[in-house]
Amino acid sequence: MTSQVSSPAEQADATVVGEQRKPGGAKDVRRLDRVIIRFAGDSGDGMQLTGDRFTSETASFGNDLSTLPNFPAEIRAPAGTLPGVSSFQLHFADHDILTPGDAPNVLVAMNPAALKANIGDLPRGAEIIVNTDEFTKRALQKVGYAASPLEDDSLDGYHLHPVPLTTLTVEALKEFDLSRKEAERSKNMFALGLLSWMYHRPTEGTEKFLNSKFAKKPEIAAANIAAFRAGWNFGETTEDFAVSYEVAPASKAFPVGTYRNISGNLALAYGLVAASQQADLPLFLGSYPITPASDILHELSKHKNFGVRTFQAEDEIAGIGAALGAAFGGSLAVTTTSGPGVALKSETIGLAVSLELPLLVVDIQRGGPSTGLPTKTEQADLLQAMYGRNGEAPVPVVAPKTPADCFDAALEAARIALTYRTPVILLSDGYLANGSEPWRIPDLDELPDLRVRFATGPNHTLDDGTEVFWPYKRDPQTLARPWAIPGTPGLEHRIGGIEKQDGTGNISYDPANHDFMVRTRQAKIDGIDVPDVEVDDPDEARTLVLGWGSTYGPITAAVRRLRAAGEAVAQAHLRHLNPFPRNLGEVLERYDKVVIPEMNLGQLATLVRAKYLVDAHSYNQVNGMPFKAEQLAAALKEAIDD
Repeated sequence: MTSQVSSPAEQADATVVGEQRKPGGAKDVRRLDRVIIRFAGDSGDGMQLTGDRFTSETASFGNDLSTLPNFPAEIRAPAGTLPGVSSFQLHFADHDILTPGDAPNVLVAMNPAALKANIGDLPRGAEIIVNTDEFTKRALQKVGYAASPLEDDSLDGYHLHPVPLTTLTVEALKEFDLSRKEAERSKNMFALGLLSWMYHRPTEGTEKFLNSKFAKKPEIAAANIAAFRAGWNFGETTEDFAVSYEVAPASKAFPVGTYRNISGNLALAYGLVAASQQADLPLFLGSYPITPASDILHELSKHKNFGVRTFQAEDEIAGIGAALGAAFGGSLAVTTTSGPGVALKSETIGLAVSLELPLLVVDIQRGGPSTGLPTKTEQADLLQAMYGRNGEAPVPVVAPKTPADCFDAALEAARIALTYRTPVILLSDGYLANGSEPWRIPDLDELPDLRVRFATGPNHTLDDGTEVFWPYKRDPQTLARPWAIPGTPGLEHRIGGIEKQDGTGNISYDPANHDFMVRTRQAKIDGIDVPDVEVDDPDEARTLVLGWGSTYGPITAAVRRLRAAGEAVAQAHLRHLNPFPRNLGEVLERYDKVVIPEMNLGQLATLVRAKYLVDAHSYNQVNGMPFKAEQLAAALKEAIDD
């Protein structure tokens, strides 16, 4: 969905900005500046689809938004159990926001497991909409409820809305030729209709989506639309929902432009396609499916019209081997994976370092080690990206900070790979990959020119006057070697993993040559031109919060809270982790305290301490979930006061 828009701080709590009482017995409308909604249910209840549709309509309405999908690693976890709960959280507002929110204002719980798994995150006074049809004795016992929480007064501190969603859905669809089980599947659309009424969301897009999704099954499409409309009408007519809510568009939050809602993986895929177009090179993806990176393979496979070739290999090693071969053949080559796959690809990444060919290695980080937490987020692959290869094998590392920023990060990674003839590791994570936010679609003239010049003939003259091609004769500014496409007459040269002689590329075991080549490859990476790190410090603070990757949203939200409370705190965020920006050392020296929040046990802090001899303080979390702004603000306040 796209919308046209034409930037106030993220607040700790939603604020009522107006209330309108309608005449003639019509329901009241209350205006809010922001809302956090969480849909939760069994992994087969369609919560991700429900959340995605509510998000799309919210984006088309013009709100700023941020989402947090959360689902089990199992393809189909046991129904009605706590491990099987799937949820989708959406934070939307009339101003710019950066996180999916800490505590939901509204929880839609489709069964007892969903209620029990999420009730601990709700503040007192939050609204809870429960599907009472699922609160059977057996379902309650399955998750450890001795008595129904709907009847034992344990939910007295919340605004409880008991709704028989399943019964109402089946009743709404009784005219359709569907079995009861088939009709029950539409209860998520009933819930979506109810929430769409409560928050004045557009409905046309969802109905169009359902007609398209079930185009080959018009009866199913009509049934889902009927359930959706029934939910909307239920909200309008029932006495249990006396108030609906409006959140105005975020008309002042963004520059003028055309916007759409986008997830991190989709933005990254679009960035790769854009990079190939700007480089005038075919795009080749060699990949093996792995959560949470598989969406990139799925998306790129749809774009053959842009010269994209996707190859689903039999394993991770074959995927990167094919990608490196495509790089040798003149393609913009990419391989996508997550942490365990990076471990398997490490030997071929080292080969790419030796060959000095452009290759993008996209790591969508997840919880580890080993298989770890396939559907949860972490940023614990930084040291693996920096050092996870044998020998001295330096590789540039780039990290996006938001879902939309994945587009620009892909372009930047491609620029470095093509300019400096090197593999580049792009570190995204599950939080960015699956989360979404508005993205301004750039004009073509805003995109960088990434065109490269292939070697076409001899580039060196021997002492006897003979003109020859030297595959390792370097550009004096970038230290990049020529990119010679196989089959070009006169440019035959040797490739492989054994050490090369400087210039000629011949196999060499000479100690002095190896020392020279190792230092030259390192100097090439150290010399990469990256922008200086920018510091946000309006109050000449003495404490700097330094982050990287997806911690940008929670850190910025926490910093806003502290500043609103009168605290002076500075913030800087790194996109380039190897090499670091040249001014980073000077920036760090300006502050008495440096705090580095990370979803690992202090990997960036370790690098900063080692390189700059700064006593950086770590604040770490490795529970598979992103930081909460309130939690981070409290930790930063403690660091400031210490």
